[in-house]
Amino acid sequence: MREAKLTDTETGRVPEGEGWFVLNLRDARWETTEGGGAWVSFEAEGVPNQIGAGAHLLPPGESTGFYHREENQEGFLVLSGECRVIVEGEERMLRQWDFFHCPSKTGHIMIGGSEQPCVLFMFGNRRPGAAVDYEVEPLAAQYGASVAQATSSAKEAYGPDRVYTPVRAPWPED
Repeated sequence: MREAKLTDTETGRVPEGEGWFVLNLRDARWETTEGGGAWVSFEAEGVPNQIGAGAHLLPPGESTGFYHREENQEGFLVLSGECRVIVEGEERMLRQWDFFHCPSKTGHIMIGGSEQPCVLFMFGNRRPGAAVDYEVEPLAAQYGASVAQATSSAKEAYGPDRVYTPVRAPWPED
């Protein structure tokens, strides 16, 4: 297997095409959306992966999305700060070095939970066509992290106008 090309953009480096690569979080291009913190995905666009991995910075009160359950298994490791996880209708606080194992079809959402941003290392399998169901979850709704109406469509859950903006790395700080 050859090494993938890393391309410099205004907001950081991105891998292109198939192959192995080494990419520092500080150098990578991150993305952000209103109320969703910022994240970096260690995946080349358009290249199918068996495993997705990345880091997500969550300011206090912002979430990784809406409460959902999916066919893909995921894992979340808190690298810095604190966050709450709403899982199967229960709330738990996670602190630095806590790991949340999320089996397939487990309802969940992560929400920044302290005065400082939380940084999560996130990973999960990527099976093409795996279903994701966005459910109404009253506890998650208290934090603005629930859909108003259940759906299996991300476009319906988040709306057609959701904007993803590339940004320079907000973490780790120097």
